[in-house]
Amino acid sequence: MNSNGKHHIDRQLPTPPFPIPVSEMRERYLQLYTGAVNDVLRFNYKMHSASLPSCYAPLREKMKMAGMAFTVKGGPDITTDGEFEMRAQMLEDLHENSVVVWDCTGDTVTSQWGEVMTMAAVRAGCRGALVNGIRDTQAIVDLDFPVFYKYKTSTGMLGRFRMYYYQKPIQIGEVIIQPGDWIFGDIDGAIAIPQAIAYDVLVAAEKIVFKEAGIKEMVESGMKPTDVVKNGGYF
Repeated sequence: MNSNGKHHIDRQLPTPPFPIPVSEMRERYLQLYTGAVNDVLRFNYKMHSASLPSCYAPLREKMKMAGMAFTVKGGPDITTDGEFEMRAQMLEDLHENSVVVWDCTGDTVTSQWGEVMTMAAVRAGCRGALVNGIRDTQAIVDLDFPVFYKYKTSTGMLGRFRMYYYQKPIQIGEVIIQPGDWIFGDIDGAIAIPQAIAYDVLVAAEKIVFKEAGIKEMVESGMKPTDVVKNGGYF
């Protein structure tokens, strides 16, 4: 711990055990939708708390994000010593195809994410952010950077909120997120998938999407819903 009783930073980068490159994982996830992934987690893995709280919404409806969780923990705090330095080091430590996920300890006042942080994240190859508060909204939109957020505010975080540490396990709602877990978000919200099963979940969700294409064809052909079910479909 440092002089303020905060934990030192753990700067370990994840080494994903995926059988394909992370960039390919990301592109394939972006072809899915969160409902299919959630169904796989619920029915195949008996996970009933993979969705992040519904209060997190994409800044624009068409925004989707996918990548490896880069976790940040912070909270309301009036101390400022070393805050800029830690924030800058965090931005330097962001890695390619990461999604930065903030556990803000219930803060409802400050913006933890804005234009300059977005610019730094884009340069690092970060693919999105999930955070409580944002500002510089138009600039974030212009940068086309996917952000899932709770609220907008012009109130900056210096002297009101600070980071405590990053790249350690965090909890948002009922979901515990480990650094390197898979994060996927679309218009229906964001979901966290444990790293160890992220590839298998991808493959299973792709099969659902393929099957649903056939179900849609049956419906579009005029087949009665009861007959769709008899033919292996569902609603």
